[in-house]
Amino acid sequence: MSAVPSRRRRGLPAPVAFWVQASVLVVLMAASSAPSPLYPLYQELWGFPPVVITVVFAAYVLALLTALLTVGSLSDHLGRRPVVLACLGLEIVSMLVFDLAGSEAALVAARLVQGVATGAAMGALGTYLIELEPPARPGLGTVLNGAGPTLGLAAGAVASSLIVAAAPGAVHSIYVVLLAVLVLQVVATALGPETVERTPGILASLRPRVQFPPAVRRSALWVLPAAAATWSLGGLVLSLGPSVVRSMTGEDSVVLTGLLVAALTGTGGLTTLLLGPVRAARVLVFGMSTLVVGMAATVAGLLTGSVGLYFAATVVAGVGFGAGFLGVLRTLLPQAAPHQRAGLLSAIYVVSYLANSIPAVAAGALAERIGLVPTAVGYAGMVLLLALFVLAGQAVQARPSAGPGSAGS
Repeated sequence: MSAVPSRRRRGLPAPVAFWVQASVLVVLMAASSAPSPLYPLYQELWGFPPVVITVVFAAYVLALLTALLTVGSLSDHLGRRPVVLACLGLEIVSMLVFDLAGSEAALVAARLVQGVATGAAMGALGTYLIELEPPARPGLGTVLNGAGPTLGLAAGAVASSLIVAAAPGAVHSIYVVLLAVLVLQVVATALGPETVERTPGILASLRPRVQFPPAVRRSALWVLPAAAATWSLGGLVLSLGPSVVRSMTGEDSVVLTGLLVAALTGTGGLTTLLLGPVRAARVLVFGMSTLVVGMAATVAGLLTGSVGLYFAATVVAGVGFGAGFLGVLRTLLPQAAPHQRAGLLSAIYVVSYLANSIPAVAAGALAERIGLVPTAVGYAGMVLLLALFVLAGQAVQARPSAGPGSAGS
């Protein structure tokens, strides 16, 4: 599919459309994390067992992965703008279901719709940002692809927890706020430019597959475990994090659980923005080294029962989260041709969300057998080992002859 950056419709100029789509990425991810601090409140209201929380979490990820595997490359054929508009429409539907929810079944339904919307948007939206980025700021689209999801996850969790803390009876207020923002983004996206021409092959593109172009595969073998490490850590914090905090403090504090999510994802997003100009290989090594330190400190905090140490460790791990995932994107995306980027980005997110979901669901089941703290310690150890594997791989690759293209851009 050929890029057509010179083609413009009447409406928003490309620089404005770029920031609109950056905001769409942040808001979609904020909407995905907004329910997380509210799960304990829903559990109190409706009296469902803890396993239902992991079911709700798994429903979202299952729908998201299905969308990534089937429609992840659709925008390469149909165009970026129509796919993003359809995803925003689905996200609006999910907000309405959340707002009207009266049972755990409604939560599962809302998360299924939301998962489809988010999964379908990731490849199209990420590539759209790269194609709309200002010529004077090359690489900014890739940086925001790394920072946007983490900043959005932090914003959604914090906003949700603060709203409920201020008005305990207004559990659904966050969805009304997000709904209003999404409607505005639909209008702004509709006025934006298209960056690619339509091409045949729409039906063929819907066949489930994970697409790693040949030029990317060797690097992906060593680099993708970094995505698995960072996003599996995100799964731990988003699924078991609230329960871990409650077990350590003895309090059901929605604000604390929201701050825990922000400690990881907000720190990660800010780190991504700060490290934008740094060479990809250095970013990746820095991210994995910091993640090792953060996970070691997490284990210490869990074993000692120190809430302060646990939060500090999560902040350090958040630096590794942001730098590590940025390193993955900046290493792999430049190696793909423009028409392969949406599919490659979707494939990276498939790996990331598999790592985000499968260990978290398994940990939820295991925690009922061996206890929450031992499970969280083992989980942190798994993340630490993945980070060490990536560091070892980077050392092996650097030792023989590090070609000029090996580090990404």
